Amino acid sequence: MSQQLTDKKFEGGGALGPFLRQIFSYSFRYKRWFFPLAGMAIVVALVDAFFPYIWSLYLDEAITPAVETFKKTGELQTDYSKLYSFGYTYLAFLIAQVTGVFVFIWYAGKIRHTVIYDLRKEMFEKLQKLSFSYYDRSAIGWLISRITSDTDRVTEVISWGTLDLVWGVFTILSCFGIMAFYNWKLMLIVLFSMPVLALLSVHMRRKILAYSREARRINSEMTAYFNEHVHGIEVNKVSAQEDNAALGYSEKSQKMRRASYRAAFFSAMLAPLVMIIGASVAGLIIFFGGQSVLTDNGLTIGMLAAFISYATLVYGPIHELTNFYASAQGAVSAGERVFSLLREPVEMADEPGMPDFDDITGEVQFLNVDFHYVADQKVLKNFNLHIRPGESIALVGPTGEGKSTIASLIARFYQPRGGAVLIDGVDYRRRTLHSLRRQMGIILQTPHVFSGTILDNIRYGDFDATEARVAETLRIIGADDLIPRLNEQVGESGGNLSSGEKQLISFARVIVKNPKILIMDEATSSVDTLAEAKIQKGIEQLISGRTSIIIAHRLSTIRNCDRILVIRAGEIIEAGSHQELVAQKGQYYRLYTHQSREALPS
Repeated sequence: MSQQLTDKKFEGGGALGPFLRQIFSYSFRYKRWFFPLAGMAIVVALVDAFFPYIWSLYLDEAITPAVETFKKTGELQTDYSKLYSFGYTYLAFLIAQVTGVFVFIWYAGKIRHTVIYDLRKEMFEKLQKLSFSYYDRSAIGWLISRITSDTDRVTEVISWGTLDLVWGVFTILSCFGIMAFYNWKLMLIVLFSMPVLALLSVHMRRKILAYSREARRINSEMTAYFNEHVHGIEVNKVSAQEDNAALGYSEKSQKMRRASYRAAFFSAMLAPLVMIIGASVAGLIIFFGGQSVLTDNGLTIGMLAAFISYATLVYGPIHELTNFYASAQGAVSAGERVFSLLREPVEMADEPGMPDFDDITGEVQFLNVDFHYVADQKVLKNFNLHIRPGESIALVGPTGEGKSTIASLIARFYQPRGGAVLIDGVDYRRRTLHSLRRQMGIILQTPHVFSGTILDNIRYGDFDATEARVAETLRIIGADDLIPRLNEQVGESGGNLSSGEKQLISFARVIVKNPKILIMDEATSSVDTLAEAKIQKGIEQLISGRTSIIIAHRLSTIRNCDRILVIRAGEIIEAGSHQELVAQKGQYYRLYTHQSREALPS
């Protein structure tokens, strides 16, 4: 099999620019929401920027004249019309700000949840279409992480990140525009502090991100270690390795704690450093701005107060932009993993307008088929086989010789690298995959049971099957004890069932489907000999009259097959009925007599 995908392939991520282009390209499908919301973000930014300006006018045109009059006359004279005017203006801006923030947060949340729903839906649908070769190189835990935590990080950037970017940019531009209007020299003091603040924030965020990523990596190792040693607790106890197992977990935990502490340290350092820079800038503005006010050099008390407010206000958007940069940097690897899955080519996609298989008879042919999982390591080479409609074929031989590969090619889990597989004389790549699979039943070595009831799981073969038909199916395979339990919950992955019960359910699921082609891959290996004897009669009824391909190590289960093929290194080395192969005294004879001796009581 090909090498499994792991996070190592994506460690360090890629460039931020291509990732952001992918993000904005994906976001464009939500333009009917994003553009109005971006407009709302601009409105909120402008309202935020105009609050200090309103206060400066209030101080200069209402408060300062009243103070000057009081100093000259000793009487407090208030122009209530101006107070009312500023009060109403402030109230209007406040309502606009509150409304804008509410709409902004509400719709940003809606966009985030819509995007995460669509993204996960697309990923799940894509996973349903990908061939088994993709799953051969992708660990299940890796895929689960992609569809959960990675989508969270990507959608955070898509929704809040992009909107905060719009708000932050327009707030900064508005603040600097008004500061330049007041006094461009003082504005330069604030402007020159921005690169220092930005570089410091980016540097600290990178430190935080690096240690947080290290903590997450170690956490993944701890989860895998925990899972492995809980499942292997019997081995630990029998080997008296409990203390060593606990020590190994403790060492990983210590590493994670150190990484988490360092991330927390740099996170705690950032806020005080920003406060120091902000206080220093405010001090310079008060010093130089105060001189300008005292010398009556074009700057008023209201303007100075507004200037200090703007110098403080502008740090918020800078902080958000550095947050966006850090979040985007952190999401690069996650985004590459998510979008690489969405870009993964579907190997067995049906071409538009491709016809379906009609009701098939079940004839199967391999014509000069070549196949490999890993390049230059062929499993089948120029393989030929003809299975007549209704014929039962058994594949036997040592493990790893190509038996399951032959069955998987018939089921079109994989496609030939060379040659062709014909169903009823037609290359099955010229017909839709769904129309083939709906006429095929497959019983695997390891049965899978979904959450729900026993009845639900059996109906997975045919959702229209009545309860009476399901009960009759269970009687056929000797699983009468499951009939009263049809509405019983099986638990996650059939946790409430035994291995034998799971396999009986998988048998019933296929019988209900009534397929034209049946594939059984070590189907009785997970049941004991007593349960196997119970369902043997059902198996004979199941394969009667339908094309059947049976892989089995227990040769007693295949004695009645029409043909038995002995597979070695991807080739058929013996073929014939049970009686014919025993008479030949070849490989099959040796396997059969060996198992017969093992079955004798000691």
